[in-house]
Amino acid sequence: MPVPFVRFQSPVADDRGRFVGVFGLVNTLARQGRLTAEQELFRRANNDWYDAAYRNPAAVDPSVYDAAVNPGVCAWFTTSAPHLLARVGGYLDILDAHGVPCVRLESEAAPGRVIYEDEHQIVVVPH
Repeated sequence: MPVPFVRFQSPVADDRGRFVGVFGLVNTLARQGRLTAEQELFRRANNDWYDAAYRNPAAVDPSVYDAAVNPGVCAWFTTSAPHLLARVGGYLDILDAHGVPCVRLESEAAPGRVIYEDEHQIVVVPH
């Protein structure tokens, strides 16, 4: 039986102590101008698709991603939403092409204090 929660993130904390997720890692490469035209097209089209396919927790509660209120906050996919997980491979391919490590984490239970939840994702403050 698959685990109920999965996250893709950097294995190393950034300078603010955060483990940046797969979308943030690819978006950082884009802001740095490091993506090829094809990679940027994939990123833009798929970011738009994700924006349309699932709710932005910060639109529901602006404090969700406030580091002062919720230190270490991070989002996890629910594996009951395979259509959302299906597109992650393209982001992982981009990271691999640029030598940016990304790990897959799985959890059988909520990996922290749940501060947001919908049918596609949870957002937690880690234990």
